Amino acid sequence: MAVVQMQRINLLGLRKNRKQTLELLQRRGVVEITPLNKEEDHIFHRMDVSSSKTQFQQMQQSAAQALGTLDSYVPRKTSPLAILEGRKAITLKEYHTLERKREEILEIVTTINTYEKEIHEKNAAKLKLQMQLEALHPWLSLDVPLQFSGTPKTSAFIGTMPEGVTNEMIEEAFSKALPENGIYTQIIDSTTEQTCVFLLVNRSICEKSEELLRSLGFARPTNLCANPPKEEAKRLEEKIQGIGEEISAAEDGIASYADKRDEITFLVDYFSMREEKYEVLGTLIQSKRTFLLTGYVPAENAEKLSKELYETCGVAVEIENLSDQEEAPVLLKNNDFTSPMESVVESFSLPGKGEIDPSSVIAFFFYFFFGMMLSDAGYGLLMVIACGIILKKYQNMEPNLRKSIRMFFFCGISTMVWGFLFGGFFGDAIQKISATFFGHEVPMPALWFTPVKDPMRLLMFCLGIGIIHLFLGVAVKGFQDWKQGARLDVIYDVVFIYFFVGGLILLLFTTSLFQNMAGVKWDFSPMVEQVAIWITIIGAVGIVATSGRESRSPVKRILKGIFALYNNATGYLSDILSYSRLLALGLATGIIANVVNQMGTMAGGGIGGAILFIVVFLLGHTMNIGINMLGAYVHTVRLQYVEFFGKFYEGGGVKFHPFGVHTKFFKFKED
Repeated sequence: MAVVQMQRINLLGLRKNRKQTLELLQRRGVVEITPLNKEEDHIFHRMDVSSSKTQFQQMQQSAAQALGTLDSYVPRKTSPLAILEGRKAITLKEYHTLERKREEILEIVTTINTYEKEIHEKNAAKLKLQMQLEALHPWLSLDVPLQFSGTPKTSAFIGTMPEGVTNEMIEEAFSKALPENGIYTQIIDSTTEQTCVFLLVNRSICEKSEELLRSLGFARPTNLCANPPKEEAKRLEEKIQGIGEEISAAEDGIASYADKRDEITFLVDYFSMREEKYEVLGTLIQSKRTFLLTGYVPAENAEKLSKELYETCGVAVEIENLSDQEEAPVLLKNNDFTSPMESVVESFSLPGKGEIDPSSVIAFFFYFFFGMMLSDAGYGLLMVIACGIILKKYQNMEPNLRKSIRMFFFCGISTMVWGFLFGGFFGDAIQKISATFFGHEVPMPALWFTPVKDPMRLLMFCLGIGIIHLFLGVAVKGFQDWKQGARLDVIYDVVFIYFFVGGLILLLFTTSLFQNMAGVKWDFSPMVEQVAIWITIIGAVGIVATSGRESRSPVKRILKGIFALYNNATGYLSDILSYSRLLALGLATGIIANVVNQMGTMAGGGIGGAILFIVVFLLGHTMNIGINMLGAYVHTVRLQYVEFFGKFYEGGGVKFHPFGVHTKFFKFKED
């Protein structure tokens, strides 16, 4: 339950065994490889792997594209809980079998991508033809081609004019402008957008007629086909049908490779692995016959890995302890109870050098606070059952997701405990159901007390827990300082804080104002009050005297000390009051649950009332548990980050990133 101790691993091997060595390291996934700080010379050099990496990236993208195409045309049948199933586990033998088939699978990928490209091109061509066909629809009654220009003695005008134009309007315009010349007009089609017209005029007035028509808004169609519109439309329809058949054939071609989906997914991960391997390969120092490699390895894995590398790959391995100045990458390791907190810690920041892993410290309080905020035995029971079933059924679940489910499992247990302590089981559902539908109320007494009836009692308890939580954070700081040899800092930054804040709290307990607010009556002797005052004074003087100890100027030290005293007084007050959110969310959950139950029983007993109750119960409590689970999680995390971590934790550690199988679809079975 701590930060895993790291060691440095150095490898020297023959170049001919390089591939085997890297593949073994990748499968084991326990070494973070770092570049060697050595300049290249006439003996040692680094490989230029940029072109190979680019090639693998392109192949990986091509395989991913083919997989996406296959999923589009032949969707895989997956359940809503498929994310819980995890990656497919394959043996090393299965891996090598698929690896030998990669060229064959690449051909399939190329074929699928070709089909997809063809479909896109055919769809574009089909769309273009459909637009042409749509443009022909108004002209279908015309017996001559749209490009018809007339006879030896006449000129034809085929085109569109503004909506509402009639034969009479056209003839009237011509009679005014060209009174001695005849004209033939025909309205082919008329819509609210345009009027399609056909005109014949004497060829001698062709130019004048065209000028006149333009002034009236005349425009020729863009698609001047050589066939009459009806024939052209038929030709286009046949062509569209033919393209549709070609598209269907291409889609069938894609669908025919549905049984190759697993092989294609392997190819996506395979090239991703190759790319990562070549990334590492580019960091190695190599000579003509040898290669050098260095990195970090967890101490618990070092001996076993060294033996396997020597026996399998014939490389020389050196394991050495890190110097005090070297900052190693951070890997956390905890038991099943505390490991879910690793994601909470990592979301804030990993432990820096000399800091402890706070996962084990925050685990108890995290579950404690979450359960207290949700505080309903019915909700907790649902969480425990759901998470328990998932954990039992899906053994292949990804580790991080498994930790999250386990976290909510423990949160569910805590919620059940607090629910029974406060007497909540889906609010007051038992009482409401028994009284409404059975005529006799079955009580569910609280094992401790009911917060809705005694909120001040719960508030005092919350603030008390907050004080313990904060003081624990200060204690952790003291432990870290002591461990690092800063013994005086324990006195300056921990003991004096305990004296000052603890003294103020004890002094507050002796006041009648606090006792009246808390609803308690404590008879303290005058000696207790005097002790509290002196403890507070000692703490205050110690803080003022030591908080600015890094400054040489006495004035600056005193001013910094006074400022630190003020910050501690106001900071701890606000921090302690922050724990009142435990009260707020706990009350909110219970009150909303009771309101839901009250609404459900408004129709009284009987079949109609039962139906209404079931509907309101399911909808209302689903909403309540969803909203308040989110609220409980967010505010629990906030209490850890802001109030608790603020007392001792800085973070700043760099996560351990081992060279491994960082794949999306498959993973290796453990040997």
